[in-house]
Amino acid sequence: MQKVILGVVATAGLISVMAVAPNAIQALGMVGGIGKKKRQREIITNSRKRLVVQGLLEYTTEGFLKLTPKGEAKLRQLELHEYKIKKPKRWDKKWRLLIFDIREERKILREKIRRTLIAIGFIRLQDSVWVYPHDCEDLITLLKADFKIGKDVLYIIADSIENDSSLKKQFNL
Repeated sequence: MQKVILGVVATAGLISVMAVAPNAIQALGMVGGIGKKKRQREIITNSRKRLVVQGLLEYTTEGFLKLTPKGEAKLRQLELHEYKIKKPKRWDKKWRLLIFDIREERKILREKIRRTLIAIGFIRLQDSVWVYPHDCEDLITLLKADFKIGKDVLYIIADSIENDSSLKKQFNL
């Protein structure tokens, strides 16, 4: 629901509060959302209010809703979870390693990064070392920008990893 509402507001730029509900209901209909119209409006209204309280949306002086910078980041994060890296027909026999070192005080961020990497298809090699067999440099650049972790993350392209037969099996290579 968050993604639908944030996406509708992002697409329209600024959107009238009265226009959010019908657009979101139409979007829900397209993606196989919930039933009864009255219940749909109630859910959308409650979701919209929560998004405002969370600071993801804000009202303008004219009574329109707009995405906040925090809302834009959340929408990108939600879209990242659906992002799938196109796999080439042939593997180039290079491993992509992602190594990050994020302090204990930023534990929540570290967990978000781990969940995102799992959703994309990375496999954990060690605690903060993740591996993927296909080019994903653009996605990693986007992750660094969204999570503001540029200096804490290293992207490495390696020709080989010792004892990589189990990794090849996991990635069906």
